[in-house]
Amino acid sequence: MERKFNKQAKLHIKKGDMVQVIAGDDKGKKGRVIEVRRSENRALVEGINIVSRHTKPSAQNQQGGIIKKEAPVHISNLKVIDKSGTATRVGRKVNEQGKIVRISKKSGDVIE
Repeated sequence: MERKFNKQAKLHIKKGDMVQVIAGDDKGKKGRVIEVRRSENRALVEGINIVSRHTKPSAQNQQGGIIKKEAPVHISNLKVIDKSGTATRVGRKVNEQGKIVRISKKSGDVIE
């Protein structure tokens, strides 16, 4: 009998989380996660890793020109910020209702 495994690992970051960058050019900056790209292990974070894109004029952008936008950051360079405002590692625990919840490794609080 062949075992079937989940090919994609669980990520410690979700859309809407407040995160802090722990490595790279934007180290120390904080922002909210806009999108998580599981296949790439990357996340788009508001105001982090801003790049310039040269665009041609189109129906949406009549003018064209240079547009600044966020580029994805690898999730290994991000730490979740808990309720107390500190960057922490994320663990998982089964709560009283039998549901798996994310917890802060520093404080032990549930991360919403």
